[in-house]
Amino acid sequence: MARSLKEDFQWPDWRGASVLLLGAGGAARAAALQLAEEGVARLFLVNRTRAKAGAIASAVAARFPAVNIIQDLPRDPVDLVINATSLGLKEDDPLPLEEDWLKTQRPRRVYDMIYRPAETALLRSAKNAGCQTANGLGMLLYQGAAALELWSGLPAPVAIMRAALRKHIYG
Repeated sequence: MARSLKEDFQWPDWRGASVLLLGAGGAARAAALQLAEEGVARLFLVNRTRAKAGAIASAVAARFPAVNIIQDLPRDPVDLVINATSLGLKEDDPLPLEEDWLKTQRPRRVYDMIYRPAETALLRSAKNAGCQTANGLGMLLYQGAAALELWSGLPAPVAIMRAALRKHIYG
């Protein structure tokens, strides 16, 4: 995820950033720990089940006590919103957060881990609100590249993999 975010947003240094993370499953947990490792200052965690978000907050706090963790929506604009929920996989899914919040808070960047469809309703709404957007295709790419490198011991041909992935996913 880190390589994808840095590449997709041309954002090499996250130290001091504020991030809103939506969801509390395995992908959200991995994202939260990676963001903390990258040095974000504030991590807002929002999930339907507050206890699940609390478990992620505890895991992050234990390893990265300097990160300020808030289990609520931010009241000020954030540098990044990450959707790690399944909302957006289906055409009729509601947005994972209110469209009015996107318009009023206008986060700088919105990343949806979902890569199919290429533009989810969240990304469309974020783009309309003036946010920079990206989907999770890069995350899938770099997961595959890391796996290939672990198995083969050789550098992954990322450009070839990216082209094949785009062709296969988007046609």
